[in-house]
Amino acid sequence: MRGTSGGGWLARLRGLAAEARRAGDPPRDPRHVAVVTDSAAGLPAEWLAPHGESVVVVPIPVLIAGEEFQEGYDDVATRLAIALASGTPVTTSRPGPGAFATAYAALAAAGYRSVVSIHLSGRLSGTVDAARVGAEEARREHGIEVTVVDSRTAGLAQGYLVLDALRAAAAGGGAHEVAAAAAPTRLPSIDFVVPSLEQLRRGGRISRAASVVGTMLSVKPLLTVRDGAIQARENPRTLARAVARLVDVARSEAEAVAASGRPPRIALHYFGAPEQAEEIRHELLELAAEDVQLVPLPAVLGAHTGIGVVAVVVA
Repeated sequence: MRGTSGGGWLARLRGLAAEARRAGDPPRDPRHVAVVTDSAAGLPAEWLAPHGESVVVVPIPVLIAGEEFQEGYDDVATRLAIALASGTPVTTSRPGPGAFATAYAALAAAGYRSVVSIHLSGRLSGTVDAARVGAEEARREHGIEVTVVDSRTAGLAQGYLVLDALRAAAAGGGAHEVAAAAAPTRLPSIDFVVPSLEQLRRGGRISRAASVVGTMLSVKPLLTVRDGAIQARENPRTLARAVARLVDVARSEAEAVAASGRPPRIALHYFGAPEQAEEIRHELLELAAEDVQLVPLPAVLGAHTGIGVVAVVVA
């Protein structure tokens, strides 16, 4: 089994803590807050690089035919695509509370006094519950205060909340301000289409009845994450119509953000449909404050959506 000993991410974190202890670094300013998230946030490594050791991404395990893989440390995307195409059993598992406790403890050893931990919707995964248990253990044994935030979303909709929290921390905000940045009144939107509902049904993310009805009627629903769960926004009859409506909805979301006085950030996730994602990107470029980013869907989400998914995130 891969990843059962914690994998490369924990080894790296322990190394940073050990280095800080050897160097005799003084305690950090208590306002300096570390941020922890999970791999469902879909944040590319280069986006996180400027934040250095102040951010930790805990991988959510992907299990393929019973073998465990960690995103960022195994070639999970390739193996996942092969498995889904061949019908090999694929599932996911939340990280254990001990993984979070170890992450928080390592940050405490590196000099951080508090952590804000932002995770995949609790209605889609038990990850946030594991983080809460790990937080209590770390507080009790290491004296570090951890604020756990249920993002109520997934993918880069979650990822943008993490980035906002990191900016708040870099600006000197305390734990309260950093947590508030990750829990805005208006969540980023994430809307997506999938060629088939079967993988979502297998993973328990939609009901069997909804999957069967969608298949029988050849409906290709436009899906969204709302109130922390996957819901159908509309029910187009064809995939082409669903993609067209995805673009329309993204335009409306971006215009609503712009009307609030803030420039919209737009990104696209894809898994096995890069050409279609590129076409959608060109249609949305004029609406974004900056470039529309193309980011592969995290493997932990791709394991449930299947191949061919395209998602648009507007923040």
